[in-house]
Parts: sequence; C-alpha cells; structure tokens
Amino acid sequence: MSNAEHALRRATVDLPVAGVPGGVAGLPWRSGIGLKPQHFREVLASRPDIGFFEVHAENYMVDGGPFHHFLGRVREHYPLSLHGVGLSIGGVEPLDESHLDRLAVLIDRYQPASFSEHLAWSSHGGTFFNDLLPVPYDRATLDRVCEHIDRVQERLQRRMLLENPSTYLEFEASTMTETAFLREVLERTGCGLLLDVNNVHVSCTNHGRDALAYIRELPPAAVGEIHLAGFARDQDAAGAPLLIDSHGSPVDQAVWDLYAQVTMKLGAVPTLLERDNDVPALPTLLAEAHQADRIMSARAEPRRCGLYWGGA
Repeated sequence: MSNAEHALRRATVDLPVAGVPGGVAGLPWRSGIGLKPQHFREVLASRPDIGFFEVHAENYMVDGGPFHHFLGRVREHYPLSLHGVGLSIGGVEPLDESHLDRLAVLIDRYQPASFSEHLAWSSHGGTFFNDLLPVPYDRATLDRVCEHIDRVQERLQRRMLLENPSTYLEFEASTMTETAFLREVLERTGCGLLLDVNNVHVSCTNHGRDALAYIRELPPAAVGEIHLAGFARDQDAAGAPLLIDSHGSPVDQAVWDLYAQVTMKLGAVPTLLERDNDVPALPTLLAEAHQADRIMSARAEPRRCGLYWGGA
C-alpha cells in the first residue's frame, strides 16, 4: 500500500464521517446550494428537490437565535455540508483552539455530512482579516499546514476536505507548484480535497496556466466535493485579464465546460453551487443546481475510487 493510500485509509477508517449514506464524505451524488437566510421559510415550505445544503460554520457559532431555529428544521430533511472560513489553516500561528471548540460543538449539534476549509490564512496577531489570503508553497508552509490539518481532524474526529484557493499573485519564495503542494498535504494528512472548479479557472487564467492540466495533476480519489461559482472580470496593471472569485454572478460557461470535463474523468461528485453576493431568488439557484445534476447524469457515472485520471 502506498503512503497516499495508507493516509486515505487512515482518515476514512479511523475518523468517522457522519451523514447520509451513498456519497463521498456522506453527501449524495447530487448538487446542492448554499442555505441563505432570505430563503429559510421558502425552503421549509416548498421542500425543493436538491441534494444538500451548505452553510458557513462561522455564521452559526452562537448558542441560539433564528439561524439555529431554521437550520435545525432544514437539517431534518436535508444533509448538510459545513464550510469553514475562519480556521486560518495556512496561518503562521497555532490554530485558535477556542474556534476549534466552537466548531466541534456545531458539528456535534448538526452532524453535517461533510466539513471543509480553505488552503489560506485569515488571522494574525489576534487580528482577523475578512479575506482568504494566499500562502507560499514551500516546505515550511507545507509542514505547518499539515500540522494544522492533523490537529483539526484529531479534534473533530472526522476527515476534513481542503479547498484549493483562488489566487491573484504568486510568491517568489514558492519552491513547488500548487498541485504538488496539495498532493503532499493530502498524502501526509489523509484529508480530502474540495475541488473548486471556479477557483481553478480563476487562478489558471490569472497565472496563464492550463486549467485541465492543473486538474489532471490532482489525485482523483481524494476529491470529496466540488464547488462551482461565478467570477468577476477585471484587468491587472499591465492590461492582462484578471478574474476575481466574487460568488456574485451565475457560473460562467467556461467553468461549466471545465466541470463537464471533470465529471467525464472523475464521475459524479457532490457539487455545490455557490452564491454569496447578489443572491437571487431560490428558483434561480435551484435551476443552476439542476444544470449541474444534468451534466453529472449525462456525462458521468457515480465516482469510484482509483478511477484513472489521465488520457482520453
């Protein structure tokens, strides 16, 4: 057994994953959308045909209130994906243990089918920056990120998924590619990968790289969830195209095309449609999610571990 297979086996066997059966990380092989406060009542009244809902963990790190009231009722009918944005996995300081404790309470309360975080940092010296900031890809960062993920998985007693970032600059200090960095993290920690296809398109466009080549360099068996989202177009100081991961518009056709390629190679994977800004009416979000379902149904069978990733 290879080191990667051993790490994957250790994570999936020793760290239990709660949730509905039948999908990677406990999520169904279908699409999901983010659960937004303006849609709480409509979701409960209409019970839309959707695979799962995602919520951001930090919005629910309080004891009570209306958010918990509605989330508890939604959880009775749908599996949840819990997405963290504040652990600062890539930060230079130790993890905030009080934040981890609150996260553990939240997970125990709702038993989400999946938990994920970002390859980024967002706090330093007691100050929280309301952003997901990039890290250099070097050995020191690699060791620190792996140590942090090990601690998260140990504390939560479950496998987490790590999301690939959207980036707008690269560090001269980096000594490895982003995909090589991710592969080593996955192998050493046994965590899974949240493959954000929009982030791949955004970053590869910004850095002049091939998005499909990027995806082929990632281990397929580690992908536990996919994210799709919209981006904004800008340009840098030299006039070159600059894409911004805005989550404020429909999924671009280029991202849909890349997603179709991914599903052809990888198979059907739980897929979240993200919209965090300029959130439209619920039927609009559901229509986008159902487009992802159609692509999965037309182009892919339910994924199986060990699927060959390269070639035609």
